[in-house]
Amino acid sequence: MPGKVNSEGRPVTIYDIAKEAGVSASTVSRALNDSNRVSAKTKRRIMDLAEKYNFRPNALAQGLAEARSRLIGIVVADIRNPYYAELFFYCEKAAQEAGYIVVVFNQPKGGGMAEQIRMLEKMLTLQMEAVILIDGMVSRLVSDVEYVDEVNRIMDYVPVIITGKLDGARCQVVRADHIKSIEILMEHLISLGHRDIALLGGYMDILGTYEKAVHYRQILRRHKIPYRPDLVSEQGDYDGDGGYRLMGRMLDAGVSMTAVIAVNDMVATGVIKCLKERGYRIPEDISVVGCDNTLAGMMAPRLTTVGYNYEEMGSVLIETALAAIRGEKGDMLRMIEPVLVQGGSTGMAPQPR
Repeated sequence: MPGKVNSEGRPVTIYDIAKEAGVSASTVSRALNDSNRVSAKTKRRIMDLAEKYNFRPNALAQGLAEARSRLIGIVVADIRNPYYAELFFYCEKAAQEAGYIVVVFNQPKGGGMAEQIRMLEKMLTLQMEAVILIDGMVSRLVSDVEYVDEVNRIMDYVPVIITGKLDGARCQVVRADHIKSIEILMEHLISLGHRDIALLGGYMDILGTYEKAVHYRQILRRHKIPYRPDLVSEQGDYDGDGGYRLMGRMLDAGVSMTAVIAVNDMVATGVIKCLKERGYRIPEDISVVGCDNTLAGMMAPRLTTVGYNYEEMGSVLIETALAAIRGEKGDMLRMIEPVLVQGGSTGMAPQPR
C-alpha cells in the first residue's frame, strides 16, 4: 500500500515526520531503526506518525538522514550564460574544498515558476543540506507570493541562500552590487566627456536591470546632464541577439549617441557587432561598455566592463550555506563589490562636427 501524501499533495518524507514530531531527521531515522539512542516516548511518537502516514523510508533516505548527504543544490537561471557558468565553477570549487558536492539544477530560458518549484521539490527528495538560488525567480523586482510560500516551506527543512531578493522569505542574500556597477561605468564614460550615453538590454521587472536604470538617471542628474528617454532601450533579452536587435532599432530611429552601456557582456557582443556592420568605429565614433567581465577578452577591441570577483562570490555563497547548515546566524546580506576592467572599447567622446 503506497504512503500517504502531505498537505501540499506530495509524498510524505522523513523530513515531514521529523517536523511534525519536533525532532531532527536523523532522530527519525534512528527511531525507525529501533536505536536505543532515542527515548521510548520519542520513539513511540515517531512510530505513531509513521503508521498514520503509512511511511516506509527507503534505505538511501535513511542513510542520508543519519550520515548527512554533504550535498548542496544550486539552481541557476541558464547555465549557458557565462556569468552563471563562472559563478557555478567557483561555488563547486569552494564546496569541494569543504568536503561537499554541489548539484546544479539548470533552468533554461523559458522555464517558469512551476519549473523552479519542481526543482525545489526534487532537492528535498535528494536530501540536499542547503539550497542556493542564483537569479531566476529570486531576481524578480516583485516577488511571487506562491513562490515565496514554496521557499518558506523548503526552509522548514533546509537553509536557502539567494543572489537576489525574495520579499517575505528570510533567506540570506549574497549578491553583486548592481548600483555600484552602473555608477562605475557612468563615471568612467562621463570622465571621458560622454554626455549622450545609451543604456541597452534587460527587463525592468528584473532587480539588477531596474537598479541600473534608476541609478543611471540619478547619475545623469548629479552631473546636470539631461535625461533622454530615447537613449534607454525598450525591454530586451540578455544575450547577443538582444543587444544586436536593440542597437539596430536605436540606430534606425536616428538616435544620436557617443557611448553605449550594455547590461551585460553578452548584450555588448551584439551591440558591437551591429555598430561595426553599420560602419561605426569603436571607440573612435562610439564607446561601448559591458557589465560582468565574462566575455571582455574575446572581443576586439577588448571590452571595457565592470567585473566581480567570482571566486570570492562563490566562496561566500558556500560559506554562508555551510554556516546555515551548522545552525550559525550570519549576515542577512553580503554584497560583492565590482571593479572597472578597462579595455580598448572606450575613448574620449568625439567632438561635434
